[in-house]
Amino acid sequence: MPKISVEVPQHILDDLSIHIGDDKKFVSLSDAVRTALRKLLDNLDEIDRRHGRINGNEV
Repeated sequence: MPKISVEVPQHILDDLSIHIGDDKKFVSLSDAVRTALRKLLDNLDEIDRRHGRINGNEV
């Protein structure tokens, strides 16, 4: 899996950290970022579908 490097404001990492760890929503920061990116892409695909830019089979 490729690795990337991004700059993230500390306040966002602080907010995210309360959801990471044992018995929380995400097991790691990487898991949280991957999940957030996937959700963002799914939302963008849905917006594109609604605006007729793609059909349901393209994604």
